[in-house]
Amino acid sequence: MSHEPARAPAIADLMRAGRETSRLSMVFRYAIAQRLGLTVSDLECLDYLADTGPATAGQIAERTNLTTGAVTSMLRRLQQAGYVRAERDPADRRRVIVTLRPERIAELERPYQRFAERAEWLIEGYSVEEVRLLVRHYDRMQAMYLAELDRLRSGDTVQRSA
Repeated sequence: MSHEPARAPAIADLMRAGRETSRLSMVFRYAIAQRLGLTVSDLECLDYLADTGPATAGQIAERTNLTTGAVTSMLRRLQQAGYVRAERDPADRRRVIVTLRPERIAELERPYQRFAERAEWLIEGYSVEEVRLLVRHYDRMQAMYLAELDRLRSGDTVQRSA
């Protein structure tokens, strides 16, 4: 590890900026969910389906950190509102495959449109190498989040250094 004098403050600035971005992202998602008449969990489910395509109720439970009972209630609400279709898996009738209804995608994307345009404009100012660095950073952060979620779900409370 480098011992440059500017490194520690730069890392502290990065961590602070990351926390603030995370907070603002959460507030933004709450505002979008409210505008659409959904809960944040509903929105997370719909965003997950938009990103990954059809998923099982169990996969949705894992990615939203909800119990299977809560997911069942959420899926019932989303079906009644016309956002998703849930069908039994023909290969395993015990599983339910949930699909986002394509005709509702534009409605879900609309509140993000201005933000997406501004993000695209922001990214245009970065070189390809900078964009790749950001992608690597986000990929690593996602892996850390998933590992920490697994640890929290397993009940492991031991703190380990990276």
